[in-house]
Amino acid sequence: MAHLLGAERLHLEFPTKVVFDEVTIGVAEGDRIGIVGRNGDGKSSLLRMLADDLQPDGGRVTRRGGVTVGVLTQRDTVPDTTTVAQAIVGETPEHEWAGNARVRDVIGGLVSDLPWNGVVGDLSGGQRRRVSLAALLVGDWDVLLLDEPTNHLDVEGIAWLADHLKGRWSASSGALVVVTHDRWFLDEVCTATWEVHDRIVEPFEGGYAAYVLQRVERDRSAASSESKRQNLMRKELAWLRRGAPARTAKPRFRIDAANQLIENEPPVRDSVSLAQLATSRLGKDVVDLERVSYRYDADGREVLHDIEWRIAPGERTGILGANGAGKSTLLKLVSGELQATSGRVKRGKTVRIAVLTQQLDELDAVANERVSDVVGRLRTGYVSGTGSSAVELTPGQLLERLGFSTVQLATPVKDLSGGQKRRLQLLLILLDEPNVLILDEPTNDLDTDMLAAMEDLLDSWPGTLLVVSHDRYLMERVTDQQYGVLGGALRHLPRGVEQYLELRKAAPHASGPVRAAGVAPAASASPSALTGADRRGAEKEVAAADRKLSRIGADRAALDERIAQHDQSDYEGLIALQRQRAELDAQEEELESRWLELSELLEG
Repeated sequence: MAHLLGAERLHLEFPTKVVFDEVTIGVAEGDRIGIVGRNGDGKSSLLRMLADDLQPDGGRVTRRGGVTVGVLTQRDTVPDTTTVAQAIVGETPEHEWAGNARVRDVIGGLVSDLPWNGVVGDLSGGQRRRVSLAALLVGDWDVLLLDEPTNHLDVEGIAWLADHLKGRWSASSGALVVVTHDRWFLDEVCTATWEVHDRIVEPFEGGYAAYVLQRVERDRSAASSESKRQNLMRKELAWLRRGAPARTAKPRFRIDAANQLIENEPPVRDSVSLAQLATSRLGKDVVDLERVSYRYDADGREVLHDIEWRIAPGERTGILGANGAGKSTLLKLVSGELQATSGRVKRGKTVRIAVLTQQLDELDAVANERVSDVVGRLRTGYVSGTGSSAVELTPGQLLERLGFSTVQLATPVKDLSGGQKRRLQLLLILLDEPNVLILDEPTNDLDTDMLAAMEDLLDSWPGTLLVVSHDRYLMERVTDQQYGVLGGALRHLPRGVEQYLELRKAAPHASGPVRAAGVAPAASASPSALTGADRRGAEKEVAAADRKLSRIGADRAALDERIAQHDQSDYEGLIALQRQRAELDAQEEELESRWLELSELLEG
């Protein structure tokens, strides 16, 4: 493969730290490289040097003549007075950019919900970020350097970006170098991984799953001081080989080597023990939402309609939905932060709910205190695990598991980095021993190592867990089932994220890439649009279908448990149970078809 971009003997240092020393790397045609490593070890600095945005203290960056490089940084450089249209297509005439398939695809995938002629200054930070990404991707580049491109994208946006990058060039042309903590994205897009650590850049073949295997192999021969890190990576590998959906044929590494490494590794969670412990702590009643709706006071818009949801002890549920669909509103109704407009929310008498929010406001009160003092004030020990595997950890040991060094224990909270504050926030919540834990975008500011450590801690947490996250890997890793907030309704998703993406793709959208770009659609009204009593009837049928689908999901989960515990030598009994399961699948398929049909009518 022809060389496009690279660096020779790079040296970079800051006043208190040497970041890189004698690093030599290269990017060739066809490369799709993901950069991982701990926060602060130099991932973004490496990308900036390759982009010629940061000059190294030694060595040089090389670039083949004529190679064009497109860069997405974490800085916001779009002027406030620029319109969305100007930022993305500049002064290009509409007939030119509208005839370009790539431009239409980018606009539809990233900014179809934004006002095409609105000014950037009126947008939120996340929306501005999407405009910057769209402006980059409509261009024609030999190399793309992307720093955290999935930030502020929802699950749909991340899936679109992965598909776009996979189809942007032929397999042997173009090059991509991306810094991201999104492990699903790394596995989906990248064919090589660079780990930045200890002043070097270490290359690995394949995406995230392959990188984990090779790192386990490397760590297996490391000194005993690496044992904790090694054990965590072995657990991560066990999840990638056994639990991760749609990865059966994906990892580009030796399957036999992976199986040998994890043959004695137990499942990531002892679900039965956790459920029993959760029931003993919570009882049978956790939180029930009965025909709950919520309407915003400001504009009267009903964001959630007729929600039926009975949350069980030990339930581990992920909530999916587009930005603004009502995911955070739903969690606030569960926690009691918001009151339902109609319907009823019932909470069990023993329920203690804790919320890991997207903000860090709860740390303001202890900003001037040392980390060790803040943690030590809560309790002297924390039990991790269940049954014979349960161990009691001191707060210091918990902090160590979450990546805090001895020096950092004496650091004032206000001087911690964003990722450190995030980890401290989670630790304080766990030490307070709630029995219902709500995580609202918990991956902010965390690198891949810290995400694995957080997931490891949550594996042994014996309570009800509700998660909203755009991080698909984390969602699939820590939850056992997923629901989608779709059109104001709550839908059970037996097939998880893939099913959610299919439903979103099938449902008609109010604005597509053409309309978003200001090109008037054909002036015709849908012949099947509903009004008046017919619309109200359809809305009620959709709500009823949602409730039935939720019940089917619960019935199937109970049936699967019966099948697992049934005497495997009783063939007739097993056949009868499997027949019941097939009937549930058929009912679900019929209901889903009707749900989509009604949704199209309501959108018409």
